[in-house]
Amino acid sequence: MQQQIDTWIRSLIRWFGFVPNRDLSGWILLIIAVLAGLIVNLIVTQTIRFVNRKRPSQALGYLRTYVRWAFWAFVPSLFFLLATNIQSARFIRRHPVADKAAEVLFLIAATWLVVQLLKVGELLLVRQYDTTQDVNLSQRKFVTQVRFVRRFIVFLIFIISGALLLLTFQGSRKVGLSVLTSAGVFSVLIGFAAQKTLANLLAGIQIAFTQQIRLDDAVVVENEWGRIEEINLTNVVVRLWDRRRLILPITYFVETPFQNWTRSDASITGAILLYLDYNVPIERLREKAREFAEADPLWNQDVFAVQITDTTPTGVIVRILVSAADAPSAFDLRCHLREAIIVFLREEYPESLPQTRVQFEPARIPQNGEAGKGPVADLTIT
Repeated sequence: MQQQIDTWIRSLIRWFGFVPNRDLSGWILLIIAVLAGLIVNLIVTQTIRFVNRKRPSQALGYLRTYVRWAFWAFVPSLFFLLATNIQSARFIRRHPVADKAAEVLFLIAATWLVVQLLKVGELLLVRQYDTTQDVNLSQRKFVTQVRFVRRFIVFLIFIISGALLLLTFQGSRKVGLSVLTSAGVFSVLIGFAAQKTLANLLAGIQIAFTQQIRLDDAVVVENEWGRIEEINLTNVVVRLWDRRRLILPITYFVETPFQNWTRSDASITGAILLYLDYNVPIERLREKAREFAEADPLWNQDVFAVQITDTTPTGVIVRILVSAADAPSAFDLRCHLREAIIVFLREEYPESLPQTRVQFEPARIPQNGEAGKGPVADLTIT
């Protein structure tokens, strides 16, 4: 019985790879390296927390929010990789899984850390820029370029990391090469997919640097008014006026005509159409409309006009043009002026509002040949 237990213990130790002397010391070194990495993590995070408590910093806050867990994974993996590199050739030969695991873990952790650091760098670069105001065209241009460059670099990092991860394993290149050379159909499909991806990528680069659209631009796409909320590598998210999201491929803004209301200037001219009677005092209406516009803070004093643009059988069409700093302000300004002018005409010139006239002609006496008929009255409706 005792002999059988000893045999099981030796088998268990051999299964874990623990062989007396060198193997055991090698595993102890790896464990110590991981523990040392965790201790370094603890020291660094506590130091950052202490410094941020004494002197609050937005940069340290970004590091704690975005880099904390990536740093916790990176340092132990780095120490683990260093420990495997200083192991004896005998240990590496007997335990190749430890060496490969160290490389894979370090590559994944390093990629994660670099991506999060790029995110922090982007936030630090754009934190002082306000993209919610239409007048900040240069700021929204810079923020758009920074975000696209960051996403493009992250895309390249993932490609390079994936390639390095495949190169870590000896057989991966042979397997991938054999699949690509033997399967012609799959090669064609991959070519088409790469062509589409490349087209999206080139469209994104064109948009980022030619500035056809920027973040928070006011655009009209697919007969919908909205604002550019996100510009990604493959698509653009448009936040519509009723809070819906319209997601379009990024090539849409290169290949399809669309309206950009904030391309070079955020100001816009709005039109108010009024259908009034022929009796409307146009000069008085022009004076009162200008008075209402001057009293409204939304009017930027660039454009103002009151004109009769057309006539109908029953009235005239009066168009009032006013300008504002941006599209939402122009919409509100038009509503304010329309309400004020209608109230003004209703109270002071009610005959100017659209109306239907009924006119009775005087009764006439029947002539010869119309005997037996009474007086006739003509009715005219205008």
